Amino acid sequence: MKAFHARLHSNVLHAAIAFSFGIFASTQAIAGGIFLYEVGTEDMGLAAAGYAARAQDAATVLTNPAGMVRIEGSQALIGTQVLYSNLKFSNGGSSPALGGNNGGAAIGESGWLPGGGLFFSHSISPDVKIGFAATSNFGLGLKYDDNWVGRYYAQQATLIGVSLLPSVAVRVSDKVSLGASFNAMYGHLNSETGINNIFGTDGKLTMNDNAWGWGGNFGVLYEATPDTRFGLTYNSQVKLDFAPQARFSGTGPLLTALLNARGLDGATVNLGITVPQQVMGSVFHTVNDRLTLLGNIGWQQWSKFGYVEVGLADTRNPTGLTTALNFRDTWHAALGAQYRVSEPWRLNFGIAYDSAFQSGDVSPILPTNQGWRFGAGAQNQVDKTFGWGLAAEYIYGGTGNVNKQARLPVALGGRGNLVGSYDNIGIFFLSANFNWKF
Repeated sequence: MKAFHARLHSNVLHAAIAFSFGIFASTQAIAGGIFLYEVGTEDMGLAAAGYAARAQDAATVLTNPAGMVRIEGSQALIGTQVLYSNLKFSNGGSSPALGGNNGGAAIGESGWLPGGGLFFSHSISPDVKIGFAATSNFGLGLKYDDNWVGRYYAQQATLIGVSLLPSVAVRVSDKVSLGASFNAMYGHLNSETGINNIFGTDGKLTMNDNAWGWGGNFGVLYEATPDTRFGLTYNSQVKLDFAPQARFSGTGPLLTALLNARGLDGATVNLGITVPQQVMGSVFHTVNDRLTLLGNIGWQQWSKFGYVEVGLADTRNPTGLTTALNFRDTWHAALGAQYRVSEPWRLNFGIAYDSAFQSGDVSPILPTNQGWRFGAGAQNQVDKTFGWGLAAEYIYGGTGNVNKQARLPVALGGRGNLVGSYDNIGIFFLSANFNWKF
């Protein structure tokens, strides 16, 4: 049996490392949702309940660096996941000249997206820990059909923030520990929007850029009793100062001349993004040797996000390339439970709610808003040095209405009216995590 476990450890380790590096290699082509708690760890099965207080594995480097004080020796965790969403637009009165194509599955590549993260914690002493994480929990990835009804508002969009998090934690008393992470975020932006040529095939507006942003994550862990602990984290905002050049292609001779005369083709466009700051408070309480309860209250400052739609509202008189979108701050709440079935097996359950970050109607560039999370998972501690787990989660976002009213009809060079909805918005996650202790 030990020999089998050794072979299992080796095979799973090599497979997980290969898959994880594949995830990071592919993130520049397709990205995950806007701001996710899901990075392939045990937290998915809890719907993130206990996010800042759980501190049971090396993923605490991300969720609350102060929690590393509870991690003995050295631990490495690889989280892998895939999500699927059949998110589609339902046309409900758009301009007839735009046609009838609903865009197909909008998220990712035919609805599928990979994700995950790498996490490591190391003990300098019983009271001083260091750690590192590499993951992406911020971004979006959309791809509509070329001739869909909203092509003049959005065709493709990729926005990714990959965080590198060197971290440190110190136990300052028997009950209180402090932690901090430096967040070096690498951002990638790619945007494609259709351009109305009035006659003939559509043109295209493309923008691409990369940028680094810097921030910090700070955490406190208060262990009131051996059975109860509280976690509080603050993640600072991170500014990604994207400044791509507007590149037009396939435009007719008249529009091309207008764009050149007004300096729009090749112009630098300020598309700065502010990854929102966040505060999260969590509790972890052991009821008995089998049952543990977990909970969260959180806040995110989406009102400073700043992402804009790009395109031309009037191809006869092109004067600008961006349209501002308004966002509002959001609130988060979660409840979860862990149940110890036997010594190696632990079951996880959770439910969470995040309030809407778009006021009223949604944009086709961001076809999500509020969300309910429902998670379940299981962890198996194979022996003292290796454990693994599986988790599944479903996010339900209700219906997002779209009502874009154009200044000009399509026949006169406008975008046309885009009216409809994204019905029964839903995302399904499946993950596997692997944890080694050294």
